[in-house]
Amino acid sequence: MATILVVDDEHELANLIRRQLEGEGHHALTAHDGQTALLLAAQAQPDLVILDWMLPGLDGLTVMRRLRERSTVPVLMLTARDDEADRVLGLEVGADDYLTKPFSLRELLARVRAMLRRIELLTRAATDDMAPITLDRLSLDPVARRVSVDGEPVELTVKEYELLLLLARHPGRSFSRAYLLDHIWGADYEGGDRTVDTHIVRLRRKLGGVGERITTVWGVGYRFE
Repeated sequence: MATILVVDDEHELANLIRRQLEGEGHHALTAHDGQTALLLAAQAQPDLVILDWMLPGLDGLTVMRRLRERSTVPVLMLTARDDEADRVLGLEVGADDYLTKPFSLRELLARVRAMLRRIELLTRAATDDMAPITLDRLSLDPVARRVSVDGEPVELTVKEYELLLLLARHPGRSFSRAYLLDHIWGADYEGGDRTVDTHIVRLRRKLGGVGERITTVWGVGYRFE
């Protein structure tokens, strides 16, 4: 169940959308002007906002901008303006999706489901990224950025740590030197493959016997066995 804020000055439409969302098992709130929308957003911390462009007082774009000053909540913008420039403007100020009036409730609910699925996947990925990793004698704590072997802490540089974390998250997967350079040092880094090789040598030495599990894939790069 998600908490969804519906913002539309057409009371009948807002209530119809609210009932449809509640029928899907969600908790839905309604606001009919921009000020109330911002107040409810701050109080309820919704998982999703359905926001009409044309609102009395603060219009939808202004509400969108103010929301983005303090929140990354996904926003589905509703509007009767179907000009491409308007759609682009709505997306540029922070809307995640755009639905032009008149629309079918079936399409609206499909958009909401798709956006909530994306939120769930991103949340799950973020949680997985922070989960501790234990591979035999090696332990990594991504939250504290700590590494230990047999319970003893191992001091690594930032790049050594990031390199080990990438390899350890995907045991058995081979990574090319080019991929490692792009993802650890960045696409603008001007150093060559030797940079990766040097860090691998240092990692192996610091990890002791566990370092032997970082193997060379000849002609490709490295993997954690």
